[in-house]
Amino acid sequence: VWRCPICTYDNEDSFSACDICGVLRNPLVKANDRSESAGGILSSVSETNVFVEPNLTDKGRENFNGVLEKSYSGTSSGKKLVDFTSESSNSPYPSSLKPKADIETKPTSLEPYNSKKHTMPEMLEGISNQLNLAVVGHVDSGKSTLCGRLLHLLGSVSQKDMKKFEEEAKQIGKGSFAYAWTLDESSEERERGITMTVGVAFFKSGKYDVVLLDSPGHRDFVPNMISGATQADAAILVIDGSMGSFEAGMDAEKGQTREHAQVIRSFGVDQIIVVVNKMDVVGFSEERYVAIKEKLGTFLRSCGYKDSSISYIPASAIENQNLIAKPSDDRLYWFEGPSVLEAIDSIQLPARDYEKPLLMPVCDVIKSESERRILACGKLERGAVFAGRKVLIMPSGEMASVECLQRDAVVCDVARAGDHVALSLRGIDDRYVVSGGVICDPEYPVGVGRHFELKILVLDISTPILIGAQLEFHVHHAKNAARVEKLLSVLDPKTGSVKKKSPRYLLAKQSAAVEVSVDGSVCVEEYSKCRALGRVFLRWSGRCVAIGIVTRVIQ
Repeated sequence: VWRCPICTYDNEDSFSACDICGVLRNPLVKANDRSESAGGILSSVSETNVFVEPNLTDKGRENFNGVLEKSYSGTSSGKKLVDFTSESSNSPYPSSLKPKADIETKPTSLEPYNSKKHTMPEMLEGISNQLNLAVVGHVDSGKSTLCGRLLHLLGSVSQKDMKKFEEEAKQIGKGSFAYAWTLDESSEERERGITMTVGVAFFKSGKYDVVLLDSPGHRDFVPNMISGATQADAAILVIDGSMGSFEAGMDAEKGQTREHAQVIRSFGVDQIIVVVNKMDVVGFSEERYVAIKEKLGTFLRSCGYKDSSISYIPASAIENQNLIAKPSDDRLYWFEGPSVLEAIDSIQLPARDYEKPLLMPVCDVIKSESERRILACGKLERGAVFAGRKVLIMPSGEMASVECLQRDAVVCDVARAGDHVALSLRGIDDRYVVSGGVICDPEYPVGVGRHFELKILVLDISTPILIGAQLEFHVHHAKNAARVEKLLSVLDPKTGSVKKKSPRYLLAKQSAAVEVSVDGSVCVEEYSKCRALGRVFLRWSGRCVAIGIVTRVIQ
C-alpha cells in the first residue's frame, strides 16, 4: 500500500491516484514550480494599420464556397460538425511554435477605443436579428428529432432530402430516427443513435435568423455540449416526458438534464424554452406535464433562472404536435400556451457590443491544403469584421488577414457582434489557428495566462475539492488540464464576504475563492472586463464540479 500525503488514506499499490481525494501518487506538477506540466486529468475522481486591400475575385468567392461546402452537410440545413473530444488538453498552439515576444499579453483598456477607426459606418446599418439557440437535454430526449422536424417544417430541409433520410433509416431498422439524421450525419452517430458533436443548422423564424446548435446529451460528450453553450443567446431544454425518463435525466449522478441546465446558466443564458417532448407516449397527460413542470421549475429556480424567463411547452416532435402551430391532437386541449416556434420568436436578444474591439473565440477550424485556406468558425462576441481586415490570432500573437467571410452559410461582406461566422484567413501558418484560440483586434489583444484566481460555486459533489486536485478547465472553447494551487477562502454565497480563510477542502454547494494553474497558455480575461473570456467551468472524471468566473489573471 501507499499513503496519500493529503488525506492519509492507505491505497492499494496498483493505484496511480488516491481512491479518496484523487491526488496523484507521483504528481507531474510540483507545488513550487508552476512551469511544469499539469499532467493528465484523473479518471479516478468525481473545466499599425488594421486594413488591407481585399483582393477577392469572383473565382476566389467560388473557391471559398467550395471549401465551405466541404465543412457543411450536403443537405440544405447547412449542418456543421464541431468536435472537441479529440482536442488535446495542452496548450492551444503547438509547443514548437512560440508566441511573439512583442505581443503584450495583458488586455488593453477599452476606454480610448474609437470604433469609427476600426469599422465602417454602414456596418451598423441593417443589423441582422441573428439568434444563437442551443438545444440541450438528457440523452435520448429527442433533441435531434425536434431540430430535424423544425428544419423540415420551415423549409431548411427539402422533401427530397427528407425522403432519402427516411429510406436510409429504414434500411438499418431505425425508421424513427429519420428526422434526427438531418443533423446526425456521421456513421457512428447513426449507428449508435446518439449525437456526439455539436450540429449547426440555420432556419428563419418569423422574427429571427436562427442558428440552431444541436448539442449531444450523452455524458461522455459534455465538453462538446459546453462548446455550444458558450455561443448561445438562449436555449431549448428538451425533456423526455415518458415515465421514468424525466426522472433519469434529473438523477444527481448520471442525469444530464441537471448538468446541462447548470452549464448553460453559467455561461450567461437566462432565457430558456422547456419542451416536454414525447407527450404522445403518455397520452398527452396534463397530470404528467404538471408534475414535470413543478419539479423541474424548482430546480431551474435554484440554478438562477427566473420564472418569467422560462417557457414550458408540451410537445411531440415525432408526431408534429405543438412545434410550429397549435396542436391538432384533441388530447392537448388543456394547453393554451405558445408553440415552440412562437416561443422562439418571444425570446429577447441580448445587448450586442457592436462598437467595441473585435473579439471572436474560435470554436472550429477547417483547413484546406489544396486551396491553402484556413476557415475559423465561431460567434463574434464584440465588434465587426469584414473582408480585407487584418486580425490578431491569440495566444500565438500572429497576424492574419480576412479574405472573405460567411454568415448563416452564405458569403457576406460584413459580420457583427452576435453573428455566427466562418472567416477565411490568409497569411498565417495553419498551426497557429486552433479551436480554443481567439481572433481579436491587433491593437487590443486579449489576455493570455496560465495561473488565475477564480470565484467558484461548487456543485453537487461527493468528493471534496482539495489543494492539488487535478481537473479540466473550460473557458469559451478552450479545454486545459489544470491544478488547484490554493484554496483561498470560503465565501458567503449571498454577500460574497469571506466566511473562512484557507480552508482545507471545499464541499458541495460552497462558494469559494481559489487559485488554479493550467497546462499551457489560454486566452482569459477578468469577468468584469470580458464576460465571454471570464466564465469558467471545472470538471472531474466526466462530471462538472464547479462553475465560476475569473477575478484575477495572476500569471
